[in-house]
Amino acid sequence: MDSSIADLRQNYALAGLAKADLDLDPIKQFQVWFQQALDADVIEPNAMTLATATPEGRPTARIVLLKGVSEAGFVFYTNYESQKGQQLINNPYAALVFLWQKLERQVRIEGKVEQLSTTESAEYFHSRPQSSQLGAWASDQSRIIPGREVLEQKLADLKQQYSDNATVPLPEHWGGFRVIPNRIEFWQGRPSRLHDRLVYDLQGDGSWMINRLAP
Repeated sequence: MDSSIADLRQNYALAGLAKADLDLDPIKQFQVWFQQALDADVIEPNAMTLATATPEGRPTARIVLLKGVSEAGFVFYTNYESQKGQQLINNPYAALVFLWQKLERQVRIEGKVEQLSTTESAEYFHSRPQSSQLGAWASDQSRIIPGREVLEQKLADLKQQYSDNATVPLPEHWGGFRVIPNRIEFWQGRPSRLHDRLVYDLQGDGSWMINRLAP
């Protein structure tokens, strides 16, 4: 089995990426690529790997969903008491990776993290389906439980407590984080593994420097 894994490879040849192709603003460039992923019917183009670390530097990673992007940064939501939530609170730095395989593209993002305000979190929370709102109350995310029936019973109890049109309050332990980027890399697959890598680094005056990296 190991030899067959080692033999797996894909030659990338869809497109190239030159510095002249890029917007001077990496957020605007991300929005261009994201729209192209949408237009290409990429499945869940907002799925991204979120890498966090403990204060001691031990990393963990998982897939979460991007729920907003603006000049302020990249937004996602979670349980603040979960593993990732606690790591971000105690070590507020993160890395994000988007992989749009259909377009042979990746975007890598690094930056400082801040919690959203309660108002911002509540606005998004109440835009979700009620079943998702109740799920945020039912799950003590990342904690050991004896079985799935615990979750199902909690959800059943919550459904009894809240009618279909009832307002479900925002949990104190749930809300958003924003990754404020200081480095964003755009990666386009190329033949012979000579991929195009263009990286933006934030400068002290707030401008962005763009450089090409060797693949």
